[in-house]
Amino acid sequence: QVQLVESGGGLVQPGGSLRLSCAASGFTFSSYVMSWYQQTPGKERELVARMFNSGVTKYADSVKGRFTISRDNAKNTVYLQMNQLKPEDTAVYYCNAWNGVRNYWGQGTQVTVSS
Repeated sequence: QVQLVESGGGLVQPGGSLRLSCAASGFTFSSYVMSWYQQTPGKERELVARMFNSGVTKYADSVKGRFTISRDNAKNTVYLQMNQLKPEDTAVYYCNAWNGVRNYWGQGTQVTVSS
């Protein structure tokens, strides 16, 4: 019954912006740490951004100053605002929820940055 559904991916020009959304259901959203990961073919899944229950955030060095994670507990949704996109940002982006016991993943959404 647990679902994490990503949306908002697509094709964008270098320097452009996208906003990813992850809609959660089937668990107590406000009790979970929410994160965004990226994965490219042949590479392991890597953390992009994380927001703890306290509101503290963590970002990969490669996206600091360009990406912003936010969450709306009333809507059970986490967002990733991506600005100044680069070709190396091209990947499948996955939403993750973790509470120290349970760990959930979405199916991913493709982001392609190309001229």
